Amino acid sequence: MNVGSDIVALVTGASRGLGYATAVELARKGAHVIALAKTVGGLEELADEIDAVGGSSTLVPLDITDEGGLQRMCLAIHERWGHLDLLVHCAAHAVLLSPVAHVAEKDFDRMWAVNARATQRIIAMTEPLLKAAEEGTAVFMNDPRGGEKFFAGYGSTKAAAQAIVDSWAAETVTIGPRVLTFTPNPMPTGIRARFHPGEDRAKLASTTDEAKRILEYIS
Repeated sequence: MNVGSDIVALVTGASRGLGYATAVELARKGAHVIALAKTVGGLEELADEIDAVGGSSTLVPLDITDEGGLQRMCLAIHERWGHLDLLVHCAAHAVLLSPVAHVAEKDFDRMWAVNARATQRIIAMTEPLLKAAEEGTAVFMNDPRGGEKFFAGYGSTKAAAQAIVDSWAAETVTIGPRVLTFTPNPMPTGIRARFHPGEDRAKLASTTDEAKRILEYIS
């Protein structure tokens, strides 16, 4: 896939971290970026940065667990462009680490809703749009933490999400869309700060560098 002008790209979790950086790099390459996130302020900052690099964007201030909202967004994409060239799914949720027995019910449910169920729902809703594109491609972020101590909530939900993605990749290998998994290097994101407070963030990879790697990987 040529990541450049005239492609329509949906980036989830676009208001901060890797999603934000990926949206900027896609816009810099000439893609029209549909930026989805629930944090309005972050999206507005993203739009300003995309404008500054000469790119174009559509902001979607939406909680990724809002299925009705996702349906309306996909309908709007269909009505305006008729297809979706690229999905980059960066949205994730994590809380402070804790032993299995101490994970709060509301935190556990939220991680399952965002990390696992929303992965399946975004696949179900964007698949027709991706299939309508010439080279529809979907990229998912992998963060393998399953089985690590204190990662019962985040690790189990990310493992479930990866299992969903792997199944979809196997199902579509001959009929499309192309389904890819990308494992970024450790970055100074908000999620990582919850896992490793106090670490030397200067030694971590920048989100911009990892976003560039994603685009190289897609191409």
